[in-house]
Amino acid sequence: MAKFGKWVGAGLGWAFAGPIGAVIGLGLGWMFDNTAQSVPTGTYKQTTTGDFAVSMMVLIAAVMKADGKVVKSELDYVKTFLVSRFGVDSAREALKILKDLLDQNIPVRDVSNQIRSRLDYHSRLELLHLLYGVAQADGRIHESELKLLEQIGYYLGLSSSDQQTLKNMFVQVTDSTYKILGISRNSSIDEIKKAYRKLATKYHPDKVSYLGEDFRKDAEEKFQKINEAYEKIKKEKGFN
Repeated sequence: MAKFGKWVGAGLGWAFAGPIGAVIGLGLGWMFDNTAQSVPTGTYKQTTTGDFAVSMMVLIAAVMKADGKVVKSELDYVKTFLVSRFGVDSAREALKILKDLLDQNIPVRDVSNQIRSRLDYHSRLELLHLLYGVAQADGRIHESELKLLEQIGYYLGLSSSDQQTLKNMFVQVTDSTYKILGISRNSSIDEIKKAYRKLATKYHPDKVSYLGEDFRKDAEEKFQKINEAYEKIKKEKGFN
């Protein structure tokens, strides 16, 4: 059994209960072999990589269905992402879960509330960042997808400023570079530097290091977008 299956088989805790467990149901049965531990059903204080991974797949399915259709470019994006992070075998396992989830009605609010109650804030930020990437896979984020992403961000308990930071990494509007940092074009240099330092601390990849190196890679991409925005502003404003 490949990496993804082992995460789920040996590590899935709170995610198997509640609305997430109801959506997944017994569809995970194929993932377990003789080496996997029994799936625990009790209450767990520690979020595992398996919990995060399954939460991610459920919300990815919801976003892919938001515009009423699932296009090949979205499936290709998710497959490419999974392969780059976890390898071919693990991606194959995860896609089996995804295909099952795409046939189901996903209670986004209930699922998001369960995630909010158990995942730390930085992991929830990471989830929303991943979902924006999926929504943009076909070249643009459709209005229905954007509305759902905003709802998910709200249900996950993310601050409006953090939601705007993530949104402007993917949705290009006037002054998106400034909005990534949560500032305006008229902000002072001191305000710009302060905003950058705050985000650099909050979005540092080490904040989700407990999820393992594979998920840390995506956190590094998010962190890089903040740095790129800051460098563009520095160049435009002419300061170091």
